[in-house]
Amino acid sequence: MSLTVRLLGLAFASADALIEIDAQGVVAFAMGAGAVGGQDAGALWTGKPFADIFHEGASALATIRKTGSGVRTEAIAVLVKAGPDRVRRASIRAFALPQLAPALSCALSYEGPAFQAADLEAAPLVDADTFMADAARVLETDPAISLAFVDVRGLGDLSGDVSARMNRRIEATLQSTSVSGSAAAQLTQERFAILRAADDGRDIAAEIIEAARAEGLTLAAQSFESPVPQGSDKLCILRAMRFAIEGCLKDDGLANPQIAFSDSLNRTLRDAETFRNVVKTREFQVHYQPIVQLSSRAVHHFEALARFGSNGGPAGAIRMAEELDLIESFDLAVAEKVLKRMRQPGAGLLKMAINVSGSSLGDDAYVENLLRMTAGAPEERRRLIVEVTETSALADIDAADRRLAGLRETGIKVCIDDFGAGAASFDYLRKLSVDAVKIDGAIVKDVETDERATAMLRSVVELCRSMKLETIAEMIETDGVANTLKGLGVDYGQGWLFGKAEAEPRTQLATFSPLRRRGTVEAWG
Repeated sequence: MSLTVRLLGLAFASADALIEIDAQGVVAFAMGAGAVGGQDAGALWTGKPFADIFHEGASALATIRKTGSGVRTEAIAVLVKAGPDRVRRASIRAFALPQLAPALSCALSYEGPAFQAADLEAAPLVDADTFMADAARVLETDPAISLAFVDVRGLGDLSGDVSARMNRRIEATLQSTSVSGSAAAQLTQERFAILRAADDGRDIAAEIIEAARAEGLTLAAQSFESPVPQGSDKLCILRAMRFAIEGCLKDDGLANPQIAFSDSLNRTLRDAETFRNVVKTREFQVHYQPIVQLSSRAVHHFEALARFGSNGGPAGAIRMAEELDLIESFDLAVAEKVLKRMRQPGAGLLKMAINVSGSSLGDDAYVENLLRMTAGAPEERRRLIVEVTETSALADIDAADRRLAGLRETGIKVCIDDFGAGAASFDYLRKLSVDAVKIDGAIVKDVETDERATAMLRSVVELCRSMKLETIAEMIETDGVANTLKGLGVDYGQGWLFGKAEAEPRTQLATFSPLRRRGTVEAWG
């Protein structure tokens, strides 16, 4: 038996048809079974454009063309044409054999019998959150797209079967022009969003108006479209999309969502570049807010807080940096500045807490870089605490725990920041090995007047004590709140009562305890 025959047998053991596509997208070679019984794939398809073999085959071809040399694609779902108005479901894999480049080798496997194309049901319209998740995937494979909004005025006045039929027609119309046949969303009762090919010239508004006439209705429709600039940062595009879509969801909506998207994208690109430069040049400041032991009011350590010129607090910049995957470099830049301050003459035994976003714990780089920064000074590690913020959720909490454990093994303490502010707080407490918990200020500030806040604080303190974790309360602004927290057993406090964040860490506070030497800073833990 020849090797060729043996290889052919192995190929057909896992596929119904074999296809080779040339550089022009034409089938140069085919063999095996066609979509209808008795058809020969070679006679039927050889010499034809690959895209013509399939229902909406251009999308499948565009995906296959991205196959790298020596790489095999995942199975791609396709619909093979099986005669007039009939299709058959199949999956296709492509392999780029270097010796045949730029030709592509494909294996096609059928799934079930052929059926009427009219039986294809449009995918249901998704909500805004699912649309954004789909947009992230679409941008990976189809960069030449447009974001379109469609308003159908009068749709909200319909009811019953008439409304249901019209909505099904709109759904089918939108999905037929959307990329992948499923990238369309209903944002409000009368506004829709679509991701469609940038060169798609169909007038969707006119088609919806015509579909309404077929139902005996008179509806007004208008579309707004904005091409997605090719070559732009994908995360910037997604952030701009989110801004425009969130604007559509507000009570007063948006008059021109496509302009909002375009303006937001341009602004996001500028802001991202500005942020990169700020981090690169270190043109931001770090201020230090004292954290005191509540039992003595003596300074225990400081939290390092970034400040951006006259704009002050970093909340907006941090959210943007997390969305655009810029936060890890910023977190490390803050750590670098803090370590530099700790090494200055006269710094003594200053102890510092630095924040790290959940996004920065998505891989090993942050931990490796922080340990590299402190490699020559183990005593510095014992003077550091890393506060894990919940502004960006940990994608893999078990992996994050392993990375934090690596810090703790070297003497660096770990704290859960803003505990109680987000849904993930207790999940973090259950799955992360930490040394301390910082209780969110939204709970702390009402502890004197809100019985629920008091009960929650008491429970958190008891839970942490049972787990041998220290507790820190933030946003303390009055002696009454400080004393209540002390009575509940909270270990440390932070807030304007003890001092605002300042350019230089100040260990001597106006409220220092006369029982302690001025300037004393206790060891951590």
